[in-house]
Amino acid sequence: MKKLNRSEQREIIMTALYQISLYEKTKMSYDIDEVIKELVEIDNEFIKETVHGVIDNVKKIDELANKYLKDWDIERLGKTDQAILRLGIYELEFTDTPDIVCINEAIELSKKFSDDNVRKMINSVLDKIYNVRLDNNAE
Repeated sequence: MKKLNRSEQREIIMTALYQISLYEKTKMSYDIDEVIKELVEIDNEFIKETVHGVIDNVKKIDELANKYLKDWDIERLGKTDQAILRLGIYELEFTDTPDIVCINEAIELSKKFSDDNVRKMINSVLDKIYNVRLDNNAE
């Protein structure tokens, strides 16, 4: 089994978040760790912690997304786009991952899985969150 790099791990996280959102939409029961095990053969703390972190903080993450989505709501985005945006916001707000890495990784996922308009929207939201944090830290 080859070792996954962080970008590959983020793609697995996005896939897990996507699947979980489908389970929730159809009101199917699920176990987060079982969803992850279906996607990755080896135990991976980064994936596990991040998926649990997004799920545990989804309300705060969605509020932040909605604050910066112009004339939109996160629920209007496709499930894949929601997963990418939630992952990006989670990493920006709740982890020590460098901000530029959080934003770039979300943009790379959106280039691969979203259309150009959604990619721009995700970039805009993450950029606004980043700049507000910069302004707040400068005060």
